[in-house]
Amino acid sequence: MRAVLLCLLGLWPALSFATLSADMVVVKKSSYSLTLMKDGKEVKRYWIALGPAPKGHKQREGDQRTPEGRYILDYKKTNSNYYKAIHINYPNLDDIKAANEMGVRPGGMIMIHGQRNSIGNTRLQPSNWTNGCIAMLNKDLDEVWNAIEPGTPIIIQP
Repeated sequence: MRAVLLCLLGLWPALSFATLSADMVVVKKSSYSLTLMKDGKEVKRYWIALGPAPKGHKQREGDQRTPEGRYILDYKKTNSNYYKAIHINYPNLDDIKAANEMGVRPGGMIMIHGQRNSIGNTRLQPSNWTNGCIAMLNKDLDEVWNAIEPGTPIIIQP
C-alpha cells in the first residue's frame, strides 16, 4: 500500500510496477551483456555468461562458441536441465552451408537459459561455463522470459 501511495505522489519509480516488453534482444559477447530493446531503445541490460571459447562465430558442433548474427527466439522451454530456456533458431541456412563446406556438423540447441537445476537459484554465476549457450541468473531470465514472445529477433554481436 505504501509503494502505491508513493507511486501516486511521484516519489516511487514508475517502472517498479511496469512489465517489461521487448521487440528485439541484442547480445554483445565482448561485454557479456544481453539487452532488451523496444522500438529501437534500450529497455534493460543484463550480465550473461557464455562458453569457454566466447570469441568468434560458432562453426561446428562442440566448439563451445555462441553463434553470431541475426536469429529468432522461436520457443520457450520449461522442461530443461536448466531453470528455463529460450531456444535460438541456430543453425540457419548460412550456418548449415558453412558447416557443410567445412565438412562438419553445425551443432544446435543453442539457448538462453538460467542456472542448472542442480544448483538452484543463485546470486552469482561463473563466467564462461556453458557449451555455447547464453546463461543468465534465474531472476534475470524471468524478466526476459516475460518480456519476449516466440518470434522475437535476437542479434548476437562479437
